[in-house]
Amino acid sequence: MITDAGAQPPLRPWGEAWRLLAAAAMGVVLWIVTASQLPVGASGPRVEWMITGDPALALLCLIALLWRRRFPVTVTLAVILASTASVLSGGASLLALCSLAARRRPAETTVAAVLSVVTAVLGADLYPHRETPGPVWLVISLPTLMVGITVAIGAAIGARREEVRSLRQQVESAEREQAARAAEARIVERHRIAREMHDVLAHRVSLVAMQAGVLGHRPDLPADQVAELARGIADGSHQALEELRDVLGVLRASPDELEPPQPSLTDLPALVADARALGLDVTLTTTTEGEPPVAIARTVYRIVQEGLTNAGKHAPGARVAVTVEGKAGDGLRATIRDSGAARKSAGPPVSGFGLLGLSERVELAGGELDHHPDPGGGFVLAARLPWPVREGSE
Repeated sequence: MITDAGAQPPLRPWGEAWRLLAAAAMGVVLWIVTASQLPVGASGPRVEWMITGDPALALLCLIALLWRRRFPVTVTLAVILASTASVLSGGASLLALCSLAARRRPAETTVAAVLSVVTAVLGADLYPHRETPGPVWLVISLPTLMVGITVAIGAAIGARREEVRSLRQQVESAEREQAARAAEARIVERHRIAREMHDVLAHRVSLVAMQAGVLGHRPDLPADQVAELARGIADGSHQALEELRDVLGVLRASPDELEPPQPSLTDLPALVADARALGLDVTLTTTTEGEPPVAIARTVYRIVQEGLTNAGKHAPGARVAVTVEGKAGDGLRATIRDSGAARKSAGPPVSGFGLLGLSERVELAGGELDHHPDPGGGFVLAARLPWPVREGSE
């Protein structure tokens, strides 16, 4: 429960003004009622005080109320005590008590409420009356009822302020959480874009770089082979641009639009054929039973693509063996093994993010990725992915 007085919302000039005017109006009503009870022709110091001192003291109490939020307890007790000698201060006393009750601190509110009832009972004999005052229970019950209503109103105002403050904090917290989720989503999207860019471009660019490397290191090639390599470079560059355009189109598309068909195991022969056409000695062995889930098949395709890309970069002239095997319930395994570089080559620039992104992709699919140098020479990239059994397939 928030009870700090400093946490109360600041009052605007008009908000402060109408509260003070209401307190003054209530005091005037009490003053008129008291004056109407004076005996006919009454005079003396108490009557003179009622005409001069009472309004002056009430004005001081109204001025003191301007500091009731900075010094709530002190101002409230001072105004309540002053109301003992000033009927016009009754309205200021009730306003101070209501403001103190809005803080929702039971101890200080109880002390101020009891003091208000006591001062009201004592102030009943401040001025002479034409008629004898009523019974004691009536003299006590009326101020008690008025003070109780005032305290209840103040507590209700305090509860409403606390509720509004709590709702505002919840809204601010929700906005902060939304901003954090948006920032996290942007980071995830950047990582996704980076992976897609690498998957799409690294393979094509690496093969193009291999062909360009052959042209640079073999100036003695026949003209027909030079022309064939040049066409391969042009075709590979064109395909890389087309694939880049497709990826950018997917990233720019609205969430409601369907993405183009994603690669799967059926596209592996075409991937291997492209690698062979560009000079890699690749063999593909596929022994799978049934159709794996789309996400798993796409991940295997990316693993083979990354393996061929790395083989072209780091092991030019090597023999590459690609093996994909598995079945439902046993998992899907993909292995890309090369025999090591057959010739030296500067190779294309290394991004350093291929295997890292591939590890993330395999981990998200619930699989395991392993890559290490082969003791017999070369390099091995292997992955094992889950292939759950579909219900009703047995």
